[in-house]
Amino acid sequence: MKQWVSKLLEQFEMDFGANGKAGGSGSAQKVDMSEERATLLYLIDTYNKHLLDIDKRPVRKVREQLDEFAKQLVNPSLPGADSVLFKFRQFFASYRIDETTYVQNTFDDFKRIIWDFADNLGEDIVEQTKDREITSSLEQLREAVESNSIEDLRAKSREFINFYMEHQTQRDERRSKKMVSVKKNLNSVKKQLMEANHSMRVDHLTQAFNRKSFDEHLKRYIQLRAISGQQVSLIMLDIDHFKKVNDSYGHDIGDFVLKECVGLLKEVFNREEDYVARLGGEEFGVILPDYNAEAASKKAEDAMNKIRKEVFVHGNLEIRFTVSMGIAELQDHESPDEIMKRADTALYESKNTGRNKVTISGVQKLKAA
Repeated sequence: MKQWVSKLLEQFEMDFGANGKAGGSGSAQKVDMSEERATLLYLIDTYNKHLLDIDKRPVRKVREQLDEFAKQLVNPSLPGADSVLFKFRQFFASYRIDETTYVQNTFDDFKRIIWDFADNLGEDIVEQTKDREITSSLEQLREAVESNSIEDLRAKSREFINFYMEHQTQRDERRSKKMVSVKKNLNSVKKQLMEANHSMRVDHLTQAFNRKSFDEHLKRYIQLRAISGQQVSLIMLDIDHFKKVNDSYGHDIGDFVLKECVGLLKEVFNREEDYVARLGGEEFGVILPDYNAEAASKKAEDAMNKIRKEVFVHGNLEIRFTVSMGIAELQDHESPDEIMKRADTALYESKNTGRNKVTISGVQKLKAA
């Protein structure tokens, strides 16, 4: 069996035996798997980290189904494993249809907000037909609504709102009464847009920021560093043995642990500018502006101490868990991929040397539990 396949199986920290249940770490070496099945297993694992919470297909249920496919791929002797490729192809085709429908419906809701806004202003715009700039700007907004580009719609809606508010403030006192109504309308739309934008930037399960938002934020701080030289540190972390939590207690408990972990992280990284995000599965990232690596390490240790001492109660269960962390301080001319790779390498150094610790990238000193 090729080395990359072995490493992939070790990553799961599972032993898919004849009974289909997970065992201890290291037993994955006993499994013999073809590259084709390993590639499909990697696809399932990657897709599992980026699921959408669709009404007809809750993330928990989809995760259970994907985990079942993964077990059958690893152990062909399990019931139903002989037809796993057909079942996965059938499942994936059906799920992609539901996923595409969900995204399109979300986009349609966003367009409806803008269209209602433009329609509500229609009467006022008719009275200002001599102002060609307003008429042209509103027409561009309507064209953006009818297009199928969310980026174009977002840009045109902001452009029109800013332009229209500036224009209205310059009008004479005879328009003051209508200005009250217009501003109220604008504030209502702005609130809806902010809520829609917040929903698109936040992880539905944990209420941490999502991966897309995290990537945008990291790029922004890299740009700021190029201008001002501001210090920024990045912490990458994940929950130790999280796969075993899911296998031992079920995905409901796994979801509970993810939410509790985010809650504790936010208690420690509680400045307004601190940025806690869920990057996928049990992996998280924290951006700390104005922190060098050593200062970030102290905050990371505070978070680890808080998590390891906490007893999480869910029904009749008392759950404890730990996290491993890696830290990288942003360097001059460093790209987002480069600092994330350094932080991720430090994270895996923590995991490979006993877990429940933090490692600073480029520094030999390890902060052990």
